[in-house]
Amino acid sequence: MKLGFLASHGGSNMQAILDRCADGSIAATPALLVCNNPKAHAIERAALAGMPAKVLNGKTHPDLADLDAAILQSMREAGVDLLILAGYMKKIGPQVLTAFQGKILNIHPSLLPKFGGHGMYGMRVHEAVLEAGESESGATVHLVTEKFDEGPILQQAQVPVLENDTAESLQARVLEQEHRLYPDTIAKIASGQISLS
Repeated sequence: MKLGFLASHGGSNMQAILDRCADGSIAATPALLVCNNPKAHAIERAALAGMPAKVLNGKTHPDLADLDAAILQSMREAGVDLLILAGYMKKIGPQVLTAFQGKILNIHPSLLPKFGGHGMYGMRVHEAVLEAGESESGATVHLVTEKFDEGPILQQAQVPVLENDTAESLQARVLEQEHRLYPDTIAKIASGQISLS
């Protein structure tokens, strides 16, 4: 199984997956990173792992349909089987969504369907969890559809919300679980324990 990644910034979740591919606990090969941000740390991470990276964005392809087609072509040329969003801050285009239907994964820093949807990303999610007085939060790996954070849920991990939590402290604990949950889900897909068809 060949993995393609889409990232915009640090790519720490991508790193967790690359590490597990390298140590053999995910039976898959990292094939390509497509990044919209030429300064993203994810590009350095890809280079260190020996994975090719491409920058495709509104500057390289001002027309959204052309950009969508370029991302799809790049993933196809790399032979990608499973597309993994690792902090990708752009909407996935209809061509990529159609071609990879049921084969695009994302991880979200809450227990979906709670605290998902448009505008719910990064620190905003953790702030909303604290404001709502929730006793637990967590991370969710789900399939990507045209609607933000509404695709079928594959796995979740719970994280207790502590009395003195800030958005930052909660984020740090959720991220620890993300780095465990995301590779675990992909390992189960690669080994057939989780079926996407």
